[in-house]
Amino acid sequence: MSGYPEYRPRRLRRTEALRRLVRETHLHPSQLVLPLFVRSGTGVRKPIGSMPGSCQTSVDEMLADARAAHAAGVGGVLLFGIPDRKDATGSSAWDDEGPVQQAVRALKQRLPELAVITDVCMCEYTDHGHCGILTPDGDVDNDATLELLVKESLSHARAGADLVAPSDMMDGRVGAIRRALDHAGFTNTPIMSYAAKFASGLYGPFREAAESTPQHGDRRSYQMDPANTDEAMREVRLDIAEGADIVMVKPAGAYLDVIARVKAETAYPVAAYQVSGEFAMIRAAAERGWIDGERVMLESLLAIRRAGADIIITYFATEAARMLKP
Repeated sequence: MSGYPEYRPRRLRRTEALRRLVRETHLHPSQLVLPLFVRSGTGVRKPIGSMPGSCQTSVDEMLADARAAHAAGVGGVLLFGIPDRKDATGSSAWDDEGPVQQAVRALKQRLPELAVITDVCMCEYTDHGHCGILTPDGDVDNDATLELLVKESLSHARAGADLVAPSDMMDGRVGAIRRALDHAGFTNTPIMSYAAKFASGLYGPFREAAESTPQHGDRRSYQMDPANTDEAMREVRLDIAEGADIVMVKPAGAYLDVIARVKAETAYPVAAYQVSGEFAMIRAAAERGWIDGERVMLESLLAIRRAGADIIITYFATEAARMLKP
């Protein structure tokens, strides 16, 4: 390559039209997924204090948010349920009349073009806040929990979910869910696995949103050590071998290297979750006038896309999609 003054890189940065022509990474609204928190009732819109602009909603209000997202070009929604009652096994998770199941049916009836993804985990439904059944000494029983995740996945599939997304990080859960879905006739229901989900400090606002704070201890015995990338690749490969159709890295912004490595080494569809803490930090700094919130929002999403994510789950989905539409 020739050097200066023959080659001047700034030539192609001079105007917006030129910058568009040579842009290497493109972010499109259809690549974005909006998380939604659904509870029972009618006309319910409960603001989440640590996530300005996000709410827990009843199904009717959820439909309004989903319509707005769809109109902006957002590709899909990811549903989390807030049950009326919790117990030690999280039995509300597979209630066919639960808020997630009702939300799925409503979405498929009213907005059939929108991809509907359901989070599969027990933490929102257990009274102790952990992601599975507890042993007498308070540890999460991996193999006993698989049976519950299967029940929840089947309930979501019966309701019509386009994808089920296990987020619990139990060993073997993708294979157990795949076998159960196939046996029940849901061979065409894909699995989007939270394959490399790290034990991050960035989940705090989500725990308020999903009412899922553990009553004791933490989740480091089943979520991943943030220091480990080789282990992340082992987790990803295991989930692919068990039948995952899409693999996810969570969180996104602090794990761009993991996203890039997963995409480069597997060539599988990769999702990345820009989590509640990432969202809240940008919102808080913007509210204080410390950053240009819209610019940083789009920059953060572009970085996740540039790292290799095909799908970005973000609370900014509708807002970003509106800005990205031509």
